[in-house]
Amino acid sequence: MMREYDLVDRAQVPGGVELQLLRSGEDFAIVFGQNELMSSDMFASEQALATLTCERIAAQDAPQVLIGGYGMGFTLRAALAALGKDASVIVAELVPQILVWARGPMHRLTDGCLDDARVTLVIDDVGLLIHSAASGYDAILLDVDNGPEGLTRRRNDILYSPAGLQASRKALRSGGVLAVWSADGDGDFTQRLEQAGFDVSEVKVNAFPADTDQASDGPCVNHHIWFARKR
Repeated sequence: MMREYDLVDRAQVPGGVELQLLRSGEDFAIVFGQNELMSSDMFASEQALATLTCERIAAQDAPQVLIGGYGMGFTLRAALAALGKDASVIVAELVPQILVWARGPMHRLTDGCLDDARVTLVIDDVGLLIHSAASGYDAILLDVDNGPEGLTRRRNDILYSPAGLQASRKALRSGGVLAVWSADGDGDFTQRLEQAGFDVSEVKVNAFPADTDQASDGPCVNHHIWFARKR
């Protein structure tokens, strides 16, 4: 990381790594070791995860949406902005301290989204919610790792395995969408999605918001999102 950050707090991922919340002025980052998982100045792809998914389910009345991983809330806030008043959004966050940070040091960034009447918070593994649902969701959005592998927690590998993808397919309603965020592309994962019975498209999105200096003057940092529609 280029700038100097101060340590704000630490949190343990159950069965996984230790996370650190770092701050530099008004900017935040969540890291483990030398891996930056997310930052408050590089969030356009997390927003796109929500907005592009919501476009794909726009015809659905009273959509039911499951978001795996709160992070810094960029995906949740974008989803709430794109969805109507009849929508319901479940946010599954495995690390309770993430939500403490959201209501504490990052409360200005959170901007009240956790108190939206459409939002239900579940402190648990998103995989358990997926496996316990049958045709329950119009969309499942996964941003719990840096890609389709268990980076912060090896148990997350099951989410991206053939069995995990079949569970997501069963949890979706007909025509529902599984959206997976990733820092990089992965051709093998695309094939697994197709083999699991999804129609798949992959979109590259610049990580920096279009109205920032980084987007116009800096190097383009593309993140990847898979949109897998249940056949």
